Amino acid sequence: MIVFNSCQQGVKQMKSLKSNLIVLGSVGLLFLAACNNDANSSNSNSTTANSPVASQPNSSSPAASGTTTAKTDHPKQSKGGQVVESGPYHLELVTEKEATGTHLDVYLQKGDNHEPIPNAKVTAQVQLPNGKQQTLALKYDADGKHYAVVFPVKDAGSYPIKVTADINGEKVDGRFTFNQ
Repeated sequence: MIVFNSCQQGVKQMKSLKSNLIVLGSVGLLFLAACNNDANSSNSNSTTANSPVASQPNSSSPAASGTTTAKTDHPKQSKGGQVVESGPYHLELVTEKEATGTHLDVYLQKGDNHEPIPNAKVTAQVQLPNGKQQTLALKYDADGKHYAVVFPVKDAGSYPIKVTADINGEKVDGRFTFNQ
């Protein structure tokens, strides 16, 4: 009888330990999933050169979509838009609604001191709310030290954008979203 009671207590302790491990494992998976979803929901930024370091829209931006403020290594250099740090490159999208559409400014910079890159070929591939895509060529504005274009669509909705910069044959991509 004593051996049987001792075995029953051992089995109960094993079940309790097993339950605790399952709960701990589940909480850990939920934490990892939440971290992964947070990273993915912040525009799924990517690059063919290097992986981005930071990639959340800045909530102070007029185009921010209600997400948390971006944390970058260079917050004083930010123009108030959505930022992607990709290896040595800093890409930032600032949007502003205008009467003729939405003005898109892309700041393409390099290095810790964020030197502007004036000689890149920059395009923006915009996905419309109906699923169609439109490609825009951005022109360099020497006065503002950024690339710019007016996106003529005024329809309400969410617009995912893939910005591609060709810098002397090196391609750098950043993914952003703005709401109209």
